[in-house]
This record gives sequence, structure tokens and C-alpha cells, in this order.
Amino acid sequence: MVRDRGIVAMTPPQLPAVVEPARLTAALRRGGVLDAGAVREVKVLHQHPALVSQVIRLGLRYVGESAGAPHSVILKMPQPTYAKTLVNSGRHEVAFYTQLAPTMPPGVAPRCFDGHFDEESLVWHLLLEDLTDSHEIATQWPLPPSREQAMAIVTTLARWHAAWWDHPDLGETVGDWMSAADTSKLMETFAGHYDRFADLLGDRLSEERRILYRRFIEQSDRLLERYHSHRHLSIAHGDAHTWNFLLPRADTAGTVRIFDFDQWRINVPTHDLAYMMATQWYPERRQTLERQLLNRYHETLISHGVAGYTRGALDQDYRRSVLWHITKPVWQWSINLPPLIWWNNLERVFAAVDDLGCEELL
Repeated sequence: MVRDRGIVAMTPPQLPAVVEPARLTAALRRGGVLDAGAVREVKVLHQHPALVSQVIRLGLRYVGESAGAPHSVILKMPQPTYAKTLVNSGRHEVAFYTQLAPTMPPGVAPRCFDGHFDEESLVWHLLLEDLTDSHEIATQWPLPPSREQAMAIVTTLARWHAAWWDHPDLGETVGDWMSAADTSKLMETFAGHYDRFADLLGDRLSEERRILYRRFIEQSDRLLERYHSHRHLSIAHGDAHTWNFLLPRADTAGTVRIFDFDQWRINVPTHDLAYMMATQWYPERRQTLERQLLNRYHETLISHGVAGYTRGALDQDYRRSVLWHITKPVWQWSINLPPLIWWNNLERVFAAVDDLGCEELL
């Protein structure tokens, strides 16, 4: 989402046909936010420099009755640099907003007015509710959130996980289960990436860490048994750092909203918590908030109907998820994300692995 204001020049050919007034009018009618009026003019208000996608705030002007219609919307579409390498991300996010979001509890994600993925051209777009005036991110990246902000974020994440917890539609009409053959192939791919990653880093990757990576790869089938149990799983966000959450502004009543759903899938829910804290926060901040946030997360799950999942089980899943996240910097390097991202993630997640004794799981 876009959090700040301003006008950025953008030539019309860069905008997809969906932003033409007639197409926007039809989309807003389908979304139930426009009745008799019609969109007359579309104007680029701001273009947010997202890393792997283009996020553009569009101002709308109407002709006729338009009470209650949005004065702006968010257009999201692929960043040309990553359009091909991250094509599945666009496919995933469009599927989330068009298939899953309509069945989710209200107030968890922005409303989607239109979304389409073209399998031939691999071009995609989303037209989303603009929350710029009512919501904001907690902090500027990479500053961690305050305790109060983190509590609000984790509470919303738990509400969302609880809504899909062991849901009967998982793997049927919502997402796909990965078979043992699928996960073995994925780990084989990872092992190849890791070998090249380790060669690149040379003596910047210690022998202790190399040993842990090798043991992890060797024992990945056993570690994957937790996932293959198909028990106490939900829809995980997959990129749940705190800057993918929008908090209500101080003078606004509302709920925390989650966005950027391009990596969602059925998974052990603590993968989101581990990515948020162990991969993104340096040790002092993580150590200060980790236990409190895990307690809040578990309390929220229970209060929203999750049964048979103990606080001890949460701890075990969290430690296991922290260990799994040693794979994240390697995957990020493999798709050419900058070292600013994957190197810091590598250092932070290994600090968490050491703090939590995750090597014992091997």
C-alpha cells in the first residue's frame, strides 16, 4: 500500500487498460461501491517504489451520483525487472484476492475491486482499496515496531490464522498440499542454490554454519513430517514482516490490515512469526518481545476457536520454523535480491537459531 502523498509523473502507456474510466466504473460497480455514477477521470497521485512490484495510487473523479465511492484506489502490477522471475508471486496474489479474500473475516485485508492474471502474457494487476488516509505502517524500514504496535500486528495475524486453522477447504478449494515428492524436489533445488551460495560467500560463511546447513539438508525429510501431518496448519502469509501490516492512524478507529499476499500457502503458521521476529529483528529487540508476542498469539488463537494446540506445541513449532528460515537468505539470493536484504537476514536468523537452541532439532 502507499503511505504518503504527492504527485509523480507517469506516462499513460505504462498504465494497464483496467484503469480506463469505463473499466474502472464496471469494477467499482461489481465491488458494490458505485451505483449510478461513473468514473470520469483517472490521475496518478503517487507511485510507491516497491522492490518487486509497482504500487500506484490513482485519484478518481466521477460524473453523476457517486456518494460513498472511493476517491482513490491502489493499482498493483509487476515490476518489469522481476516480472518473469517472480511470475508465480503475481499469480498467487491475484488468486488470494479473487478467491480467498471474499471468504475471510472482514477487516483483515484491503478490499479488492478487480484482479486478473493473464496466463499467456503473464501480465497481472490488482485494484485495491486505498487505506492511505486511515492507516499507516508502524515504522520506516528497517526500524522495528513498538511493543504496542507489535502486539496489534500479532493479534491480527493470529485472527487470520485462526480463521483458516485446519479448515476443511485446505488443499481442496483453498491452496494445494505439497506431496512428499514435491517437498523432496524443492529441497533438492534448495541444496543446489545453497552450494552456489556457499561458494560465493567463501570464508564469510563459517564452517559451523556450513555444517548446520548440511545437517539441515540431510534431515529435511524428517523436519518436513510436521507439515505432512496436515494437522494444526493454516494459510500462512509467507512474507509477514511488520512492514506488510497497516495500523489505524491515531485519530482513526479501525483494524490492522495485512497486505502483500504474493507468497501465501498452506503451512505451519509459526513460519510467519519466525519470519517476522527471528529473520527481521536483531537479537535485543527480538529477545525483548518474543515471549510476550508468542503468548499473545496463543491467547488469540484460543479465543478464536483453535483447540488442542498447547502453548508448548507453539514453542516447538516456533523453534522449528526459526530453523527453517535459514533457507530464506539463500532463496532471496537465488532470485537476485540485494545483499542488503539477504545478508542481514542471514545474520539475524542465525542469532535466533543460536539463542533458541534450534540445532538440537537436528
